[in-house]
Amino acid sequence: MLDQILQVGFLAAMVRIATPLAAATLGEMVSERAGVLNLGIEGIMLLSAMTGFTTAFFSGSLWLGVLAAALTGALVAALHAVLTVLLGLSQHVSGIAVTLFASGLAFFLYRLVFGQPSTPPSIQGFRTVPLPLLSGIPVLGPVLFDQFALVYLVVLAVPLAAFVLYRTPWGLALRMVGENPHAADSAGVGVLATRFQAVILGGALMGVAGAYLCMAQFSSFTFGVVSGRGWVCIALVVFGRWDPWRCGLAALLFAFVDALQLRLQASGLGHIPYQAFLTLPFLLTIIAMASVSRDAAAPAALLRPFRKEER
Repeated sequence: MLDQILQVGFLAAMVRIATPLAAATLGEMVSERAGVLNLGIEGIMLLSAMTGFTTAFFSGSLWLGVLAAALTGALVAALHAVLTVLLGLSQHVSGIAVTLFASGLAFFLYRLVFGQPSTPPSIQGFRTVPLPLLSGIPVLGPVLFDQFALVYLVVLAVPLAAFVLYRTPWGLALRMVGENPHAADSAGVGVLATRFQAVILGGALMGVAGAYLCMAQFSSFTFGVVSGRGWVCIALVVFGRWDPWRCGLAALLFAFVDALQLRLQASGLGHIPYQAFLTLPFLLTIIAMASVSRDAAAPAALLRPFRKEER
């Protein structure tokens, strides 16, 4: 097992697996730091993956597909924001409804566009882009600097999110809205506008995560392309304690276990059902949630609708 873990291919695969998790986790974290839980993440990722793949399939442009996926994620997240931020409906109920709506819409549109082909349509997905000089560094080069372009963007998104959250006026307003929206309103911060922006930005990141799955990791779209990753990202936000750096590390930890179970399946342990290996990443999620959920300091205004007239 140690030989498997120390291989360069294993570490590079771990980074690739972590990329969509990190993007979606950052999106969920931004939304929750503003006080809005988005349980629609699973459906947003699936619908974005479908629209992104379809756009890339017919246009021949992968980046146009990524843009379409990000816009899809932003639009569906905007629907969630209307229901929860503007109308003040239950964030739990709205999120589940968004997941069901987006998932059903993805199935319908896929059947409408592609019908029921015997083999799923595929595209020429992203190729790895080795960075000059850096990709030649022993071990570290192939792992970090010989990856898909989307991997580089998501890796850069982690420190960028930390900088915006902790070092900019908008980030301060976001954190104020998530902790004490009435105090933020008294300070002149537009609570509803800030929450809308956070939810929509988070949805766009979730859309990019869906695009990565079908345009880089698999190069095709199937109805199981997301496979519960959205629900995992909600847990990773808690495990990462609503901090960009910790959320990125949480995604890497889950990806490590996921990559490990894939290697274990191929290791010849035929007497163990493969389903046992598939459960390992989700078992880790349950253990991690149980270990940190008791003392996890969530944003104080999370799940609480803002009504200006209430104090």
